Amino acid sequence: MRQVRTVLGGRPISRPTVTYALIAANVVVFVVASVTGLTKVNDRFGMSPPDIALHNEYYRLFTSMFLHENLAHIGFNMLVLWIIGQQLEVLLGHARYTVLYFLSGLAGATASFYFSPVLTVAIGASGAIFGLMGGLLVAGRRMRYDVTQVGALIGINIVFGFVWPGTDWRAHLGGLAAGLVLGFVFAHAPKRNRLLFEVVACVAMLAVLVVVIVARSHEVARLLGH
Repeated sequence: MRQVRTVLGGRPISRPTVTYALIAANVVVFVVASVTGLTKVNDRFGMSPPDIALHNEYYRLFTSMFLHENLAHIGFNMLVLWIIGQQLEVLLGHARYTVLYFLSGLAGATASFYFSPVLTVAIGASGAIFGLMGGLLVAGRRMRYDVTQVGALIGINIVFGFVWPGTDWRAHLGGLAAGLVLGFVFAHAPKRNRLLFEVVACVAMLAVLVVVIVARSHEVARLLGH
């Protein structure tokens, strides 16, 4: 029996449960970190170049995606995730949406790792969320939706990232770039061998990120005299 697919190749869904789960995970982590001590948790699990390069704590590139500085920080990110995520998950289906979120988040953390000053601790889900915005922009255009508001939201947040002190604009741009690329892959993959095409593209992006992470690790170790 042939499975029904959306125009973008995803399985039709009735509820965007991945979006709900991601919001819940971020909120739970924030509450636990607040009780434990935000600064202590963020320093322990945030994106920190010396700890990644010298102590092989590469998990920080992942855990940093679920950490936030304060209530305003997580509140804004979760609001955007709620608005953008539900729409995009319906278009892509659970699996592609999840891959887009985490690869964009990793790309954002990697960009922060590569371009930030060495003595930096970076946190936030913004890289992943910018990836979702980029994905929705491309997928929306493919579906011939009016994506003016999404484009405006991206533009405003890019400017905000440069003018607001302490904002990790590197993660924003890294996540956005990954989201645009993956959005294009998912929206324009050929119907024949669609899954293979998408898997190869995602693996290729992951491989590029790994190469960048390793190269930056060696550079940071050299700068710190190791």
